[in-house]
This record gives sequence, structure tokens and C-alpha cells, in this order.
Amino acid sequence: MTDTETPEAIRYTADVVALTPGGDVLLIERDWPPHEGAWALPGGHVDAGETSRAAAARELEEETGVRVAADDLRQIGVWDSPGRDPRGRYVTVAYAAAVPADTRITAGTDARTARWWPLAHLPELAFDHADILRTATAATS
Repeated sequence: MTDTETPEAIRYTADVVALTPGGDVLLIERDWPPHEGAWALPGGHVDAGETSRAAAARELEEETGVRVAADDLRQIGVWDSPGRDPRGRYVTVAYAAAVPADTRITAGTDARTARWWPLAHLPELAFDHADILRTATAATS
């Protein structure tokens, strides 16, 4: 078997773009490499036996304390560029969630902090999360 015939290890993840009606997005400050200390969308690995939608709802709650029913998440796309994550090949399914402006947040697992950011004044985002966010906001406008 040649290198081009060897199956590539692919990791499956889910990310969430949580937006308020006023145009704020929920971001976490990553507490681990890669991109430790950078801002990112809440998300993480899909567990065995779990759908990406269920994983997105679980990760959102674990990392930010925000609870959204999996059925209330709207899929916005799949990101699978080979170089999107320095750890290897990661494929993510991204979802959007509309949440009330007064939604309380609490940083949880894997997050140093969680914060609402106005779309007009975002920090630099880790990975390709700026692309995911652009797609999500284009779909809602």
C-alpha cells in the first residue's frame, strides 16, 4: 500500500455559532493547545455513538453553560480543509443557535473564559472560525 492509499486519520468535531438578536456572538478563550489563549467558537469532538448536532449542544453547554436543545441548532456547513487544524485532519460540522441577549454564560471545560463579543469588534479567531462565523452571519442577514 502506498502513502496515497493509506487511509487518513480523521477526527470529527462540531462547533456552534451562538448569536443574540442584537448581533453578539459567544466565544471562548481556549485553555489548551493549539491556539491556547486564542478566541474560538465553542465546540469539540463528537463522541462515539453521538451525532454532530448532539455533540454541538453538549459542547456549548460544557464550555459556556448555555443550554440549547439539539433540535434548535441549525446546520450551517461542513469545514474539512486539510490544513484547518495543526494537530491533523479535523472535519467539523458547524451549527448556529439563536439565544436571548440576557443569556448567562459561565466558562466550563476547556475554556479559560467565555464572553459575548459584538460582531463589529471581534478578536482574531483560532482555526478557520472566522470563516464559519462569516457563513453563519451571511445566512442570517
